[in-house]
Amino acid sequence: MYRQSIYVLLACSVLTGCIGNDFVFDEVDPVLRITTSIDTMQINTTLQFEQMYLNNIGVEESVNATWVSSDESVIAISTDGLAEALQEGSSVIATEYHTADGMLRDEITVYVGQTASTGGASASGVIQTTSSYLLEGDFTIQETENGIRIEIAENYRASTALPGLYVYLTNNKNTTANALEIGAVQVFSGAHQYDIPNVKVSDYSHILYFCKPFNVKVGDGEIR
Repeated sequence: MYRQSIYVLLACSVLTGCIGNDFVFDEVDPVLRITTSIDTMQINTTLQFEQMYLNNIGVEESVNATWVSSDESVIAISTDGLAEALQEGSSVIATEYHTADGMLRDEITVYVGQTASTGGASASGVIQTTSSYLLEGDFTIQETENGIRIEIAENYRASTALPGLYVYLTNNKNTTANALEIGAVQVFSGAHQYDIPNVKVSDYSHILYFCKPFNVKVGDGEIR
C-alpha cells in the first residue's frame, strides 16, 4: 500500500509538472496551403498544382479552392490548378478558398525558364517548452529524395525527467490526434536527426512533444 501511494503521488507530480495550463483547446485557425514544391517551370510544359485545406481541428478536408496567376502571359493556370508555362519570366501562383469567416489564401512565386527546378523545399523553427520542464532548441527541415530530414540543432536540451517523451508532426499543436508519431525521444541533449519517408515539408505545421503515458503536451515548434 505504501509503495502504491508513493507511485500515485509521483505520477500526479509528473502530470502536474507537464501541464502548462488547466484547459486544452483543440481548435486552430483553418489553413489553405500550397503543397506543390517548385521554383521554376520549364517553358512549354504543364504542371498540376496541389493544395491542402485544414479545418479548425487541423484535419484535411476536400474543398473547392480556386487558382489564379498574377501574370497569365507567363504562367496560365486553370481554376483547378493546371498550369502552363508560356514564356520566360515569373508569376505569383495563388490558391484561394472563401469560408464563412473570410477568404483563405496561399501563394508562391514561380519562374519560367529553360529547365524546371524544385529548389528542395526547406523550413526551420524553434522548439519551446509548454510545461515546467526544460525543452528547447532550434531545428531545420529539408526535403530529401524519399521524404524529409529533421535536423535538431546542437542547442537542443530536454529534461530527462520527462516520462515517456514522444515527438510528432502535426497540423494541430494542441493534440496528438491525427498527428504522425515519429517515435520516443532518445536524445536529450545536442544535435540529432530524424529521417521520415513519404512526407513533404508542407504536410505539417508543427513539431510536437507529448508525455505519451499521460497524453499531456510538453512543447512544440512551429514549422516556418
